[in-house]
Amino acid sequence: MADLELVDLEPGDERLDEAVDVLRELRPHLTAASFAAVYAEGHPQGLRFTAAYDGGRCVGVAGWRIVATTANLRKLYVDDLVTTAAHRSSGVGRVLLGALTQRAEAAGCSALDLDSNVQRADAHRFYMREGLTISAFHFARALR
Repeated sequence: MADLELVDLEPGDERLDEAVDVLRELRPHLTAASFAAVYAEGHPQGLRFTAAYDGGRCVGVAGWRIVATTANLRKLYVDDLVTTAAHRSSGVGRVLLGALTQRAEAAGCSALDLDSNVQRADAHRFYMREGLTISAFHFARALR
């Protein structure tokens, strides 16, 4: 994807509407309003979104943050990594993941981390091809 352009999107950026349309492929519960609220709350906590554009059209989005943890000291955590269905297997995910890896290294992170739901076998194959390993179990409890 030689002509892929990566753009960091700030809260209030007019291009966020395109990004949320892409994010809905992974997070169908999102609305423009709920996404705006999450980003407004999450931005001061370090949440950022980077969008991939091909020919002016948003074809992939990564949500990420750099966090301090006792396990890694500093890591880049990927909240979301999604490519539109029409652009999967075209290199968009690889470009986004590569850019996030470079950011993590430049920020002095010791790890790049992400969680992937257990049913997402295609995503798991992609992550393993890209050199990520399954390093932990993730436990959760839904709250009211």
